[in-house]
Amino acid sequence: MGLRDILTGRHQVKGPAPDRLFAITTAYITLESEHQIAPAGKAAIVFQALATSDFEATLKEMEEVVTATGGESATTVATQDDSFGYRWMVLSNPPAAPSIEDLAVGINAVSSSIETAGHGERLLCAVFAFTDANRNPIYFIYNYKRGYWYPFVPATGAKQERSTERELQIKAQIASELPIEPELERWFPLWGIPI
Repeated sequence: MGLRDILTGRHQVKGPAPDRLFAITTAYITLESEHQIAPAGKAAIVFQALATSDFEATLKEMEEVVTATGGESATTVATQDDSFGYRWMVLSNPPAAPSIEDLAVGINAVSSSIETAGHGERLLCAVFAFTDANRNPIYFIYNYKRGYWYPFVPATGAKQERSTERELQIKAQIASELPIEPELERWFPLWGIPI
């Protein structure tokens, strides 16, 4: 804390370690081999868009970079806005060749560009889609402001209900490999995930 922080009563929040995002690139091996939770080949980054030409130019550049770098793996990029005013940038692998590594690199490229452009506070989270042995969706959500992951499991056949029991089971299974959010009240559900 510096002198100005003491005088103004404010302090800067230290950002999370960027390597925590990449923990998913090793944790998925355990998820798949030991718990039959397989990658679905889709991930998204969610942020509050700004209606400025600079911000839009940054996003356009990032789409081009992710498309170019994902060319070998055929990763595609699409964007859409939700009803809450957030923008989703969705990265998709071909159905037969999901690559968590490519998705994590793409998501990191987008978040790094947004942060470098001075808009890091606009980042909400990254979401990686998985499915269990019964093809039910399981999402792993990375909270940029906290630097932690947490599982989100929508309840099968129910509208806007989650399977808390299954989420806690997944936490117990993967907590040694993925930095899991310790405060359960911060495990926010994301309804209408477009992946």
